[in-house]
Amino acid sequence: MTDYSGGGDAPVLEIRNLYKSFGALKATDDVSLTLMPGEIHALIGPNGAGKSTLIRQICGEFEPDHGSVHFLGNDLKNSGVADRAQLGLGRTFQISSLALEFSALRNVMLAVQSTSGSSFKFFKPVMKDQPLVDAAMSFLGKVEMQSRANVPAAELSHGERRKLEMAIALALKPKAFVLDEPMAGMGPEGSKALTGFLSDLRHQAPILLVEHDMDAVFALADRISVLVYGQIIASGTVDEIRGNSVVRTAYLGEDA
Repeated sequence: MTDYSGGGDAPVLEIRNLYKSFGALKATDDVSLTLMPGEIHALIGPNGAGKSTLIRQICGEFEPDHGSVHFLGNDLKNSGVADRAQLGLGRTFQISSLALEFSALRNVMLAVQSTSGSSFKFFKPVMKDQPLVDAAMSFLGKVEMQSRANVPAAELSHGERRKLEMAIALALKPKAFVLDEPMAGMGPEGSKALTGFLSDLRHQAPILLVEHDMDAVFALADRISVLVYGQIIASGTVDEIRGNSVVRTAYLGEDA
């Protein structure tokens, strides 16, 4: 069996010749890309480029018209969102899945329970299950949210909710992360802190990063793919993308 935990040559996630049309609109037009162990692969492009449609095909919300998505060597055809999450494809940030009435701690405990097979505890008050509480607190600690553990999610700031979503994602123990606009709504300090966190996170699982904040992309990405009108027009390192005249004209808004 291939080891996908880090290093090696086998892709963790591989998208092969994906097509998706809505009527006459080609939202995804022969897209292929890979996510390798230990890397951050950023997907960038202008609004309307087809990024969300592509992510939805990767995560199982949309069925492609043609092509395939492989994760950990598995062809994901006919696998839905829940199946892909169970395999370890961790998606965060596009739509918040927080239980707003629960505390930050309880939100993370739900995620820990879902992976431990102990989701239903009829005979023991869940908040008195110390190993479960300790595990959830450890994930809150990873995102520096221990001091906010008992605050209802509804009362957390936007940046704190982002951190809580990441703690939940960590608790689900994914084999790869798909992060959709994690910097959205974050101030400069929040973006800087999250950039540092994501830089370390790649060592736990590789990240497919969809992001408009180009400072964050250039700071984080090992590779960048540029999507325009449903097609990847360039893919390469940060320096290669910065130096690509087609990309500068089509997306970065610079003269070639």
